[in-house]
Amino acid sequence: MASMEIGCDESGAEGEKLIGGVTDVFAHAGVALTLDEAEACMDEVRRRAPSPITEYKAFVIRRAKHRLARQWLLGPTGPLQGRAHVHLTDKTLHMTRRVADLIGEDGDRLYRLGPAAFGTRWRDLLEGFNDLMRPYADRSIDDVFALVDDLAQAPGEAGDLLRRLAKTRPQIEDLRVRLARDPGTAAPLDPLLPAIVRAVEYWGRGHPVTVVHDRQTSLTEERVDLLKRACPLEELRLVESHLDARIQVADLLAGIARGIAADELHGRGDRLLAGLLAPYVDEHSVWADGSMWILGG
Repeated sequence: MASMEIGCDESGAEGEKLIGGVTDVFAHAGVALTLDEAEACMDEVRRRAPSPITEYKAFVIRRAKHRLARQWLLGPTGPLQGRAHVHLTDKTLHMTRRVADLIGEDGDRLYRLGPAAFGTRWRDLLEGFNDLMRPYADRSIDDVFALVDDLAQAPGEAGDLLRRLAKTRPQIEDLRVRLARDPGTAAPLDPLLPAIVRAVEYWGRGHPVTVVHDRQTSLTEERVDLLKRACPLEELRLVESHLDARIQVADLLAGIARGIAADELHGRGDRLLAGLLAPYVDEHSVWADGSMWILGG
């Protein structure tokens, strides 16, 4: 059986820097359009949301004056109904789940407990573990676990979890050794990788999928091999976005989705746009239990 081919792009990528970066939401979109359909889509987008720039990007259609163009693109009369899919990642939750994995706990529960129990120091803790769990970061293990010990003095369940976390130093030391030896594949935090797996699973439903993706330095040969072992990825081709209209459409969807999701995360959501986006959102997006607004949670 010939593999299905989809065009993909992302918005909010900062590699394995999940905490303390520029963006707090990552979005990855895939579209199942032909080249002709994607080119027609981009022509109509340019007509509805004009810009003189040569390579049309999501930031253009996200401007307030182009709201109607966004509504058309996502809406029932637009070209994406049943032909597009987007996976969302709350980066803070993604990092919290990785920390919780160290103690075999529910990351969503820790995500809810942390800010109330530790205030601004909760973010300091996550940023410290983020640095320890990604390659090339210059962060002292002693400093991070000193903060763990300090926060572990808190009363109640949050303090109990931190006292258990304090015992994971040997795991982190072992991870740092593995990261130094094999920085490309040892326990990657990059949300791009699981998002591609979900795209392949969604579109392929067990059958092979070819992904045509905008160029990403993080998609090394080693990581593509990891992806092929994790899902029925037939091929991943990295293409300059201006050469493939499918990638351009995916860029628009990813950028729009990230903007809507980030607004919701910070309590300034737009119900109309969120409702239009909802049919495209992967049910396995990395979003807190009970607050997956976009899926009616």
